Amino acid sequence: MKAIAHGDHLLQLTRMGISNCYLVREDDGLTLIDTSLPGSAKGILAQVEQLGEPLRRILITHAHTDHYGSLDALRKQRPDVDVAMSARDARFLAGDRSRLEGEPEGRIFAPFFPKAKTQPRAIGAGDRIGSLEAIAAPGHTPGQLAYLDTRDRTLICGDAYLALGGLFVTTQPVARFPFPALLGTWNKAIAFETAVKLRSLDPSRLATGHGRVLDDPGAEMDRALAKAPRG
Repeated sequence: MKAIAHGDHLLQLTRMGISNCYLVREDDGLTLIDTSLPGSAKGILAQVEQLGEPLRRILITHAHTDHYGSLDALRKQRPDVDVAMSARDARFLAGDRSRLEGEPEGRIFAPFFPKAKTQPRAIGAGDRIGSLEAIAAPGHTPGQLAYLDTRDRTLICGDAYLALGGLFVTTQPVARFPFPALLGTWNKAIAFETAVKLRSLDPSRLATGHGRVLDDPGAEMDRALAKAPRG
């Protein structure tokens, strides 16, 4: 896996040039945000070993297989690591794709939601996990979470935005990687609202699930919102 450091705390890990996960340095060790595609555990753990710090926890942004695909393999290698994600998206990992009572209609593309053996503990908006604050970011999936590093305001946003060949909201199909918008986004109107909300956080750095990490991303987020379909 290709590794790129951003600032003092963030290490971007990229597999196949397209799928990102992130290691965040904390005082007690490392937090892994997402686990990339199936087959990524070896590369992730190699980076953990290279950093020489213990892997303490895994946070999942949302329940698509390119974000939790290596979770079971990592948990097998590190059985004591804490694993957490939203209660809503954890239902997908358990094989439950049913809509909750009162929940808006949306697309659930079954191949993106394979069942996992690992069942994370539930966290929600406002929870603090080390230096990271969980931010509700629904739309791409019903229970997506973003994570804001309160030390430097780096925002790890899952698939609320994509950064391949430019920055895009995932309501907009991108020629290089069209699947998030065409098949993967659950509710585009809610996804657009989330993208607006995340912009209002005025992050210093934006780390997406796919593509480059952006420093001072405000202007690019504004351009992405201006051209994004709203529903």
